[in-house]
Amino acid sequence: MRVGPCSSGGGHAAGSACPHSHSVTSDAPSPSNRRGRLSRAAEFDAVTHLGRAVGGRYLTLRYRAREDGGEARIGYAVPRRVGNAVERNSVKRRLREAMARHAASLAPATDYVVIARPGIAGTADARGFDWLCDQVAELLRSAETAR
Repeated sequence: MRVGPCSSGGGHAAGSACPHSHSVTSDAPSPSNRRGRLSRAAEFDAVTHLGRAVGGRYLTLRYRAREDGGEARIGYAVPRRVGNAVERNSVKRRLREAMARHAASLAPATDYVVIARPGIAGTADARGFDWLCDQVAELLRSAETAR
């Protein structure tokens, strides 16, 4: 009997229905369609090559105005030098929350890419989330004055 893969980790006979209670389709938007997020490489590249940048010791903010209007979109780049996958994901979660707290400072119709630098994971752990929020606020202020 041939066994096929299942997202729950089990296998099934070829051609048989999955007996598990997980859904094959989802009503949740795909990552590329999430509002307010950059997700495609071309979107990141446009901000990197055509936009401006401001930076600090642990974070760099790249930004570029769009002509299509709409809300601000944000992408996050946390390279492997920052740490292992667990540390990188933790940094991304904290950066998303810090950017959400400062959403009023984001210019409409602008794409932003927040780039983490090595050392941010340990420093953010040691200094706390408020410190990270202050770093993000400082970058957004610098971007506003540089416009």
